[in-house]
Amino acid sequence: MEILGTTLRVCVDDLEAAAAFYQRLTGTTPLRFERGGVSVAAVGCFLLMSGPESELEVLRKVTATIAVRDVDEAYASLCEVGAKVVAGPVPTPVGRNLIAVHPDGSVFEYADRKASV
Repeated sequence: MEILGTTLRVCVDDLEAAAAFYQRLTGTTPLRFERGGVSVAAVGCFLLMSGPESELEVLRKVTATIAVRDVDEAYASLCEVGAKVVAGPVPTPVGRNLIAVHPDGSVFEYADRKASV
């Protein structure tokens, strides 16, 4: 599995203010979308999330998003080395993802940019 990069997940109260700050910081225009009642702004390597506390509580458990070339390949590699895939692979607005728990208990999202067939 080739890891292409990581995205830092940040839960915020005021998405507009946070998006403006991170846009100035990174010089990158936010990519915005909604998912499961949560408003999201992807700005550079930051994934800003705002929404109901019940939703954010779950999202805070995921340490980071790891970009991979292919989620199916990541799934196989993760299972092979002893990680437990607890969700996915599933389609997202920008590709596919899965959630995995590593043997040390860390929780990561793995995502690609492949459209679902």
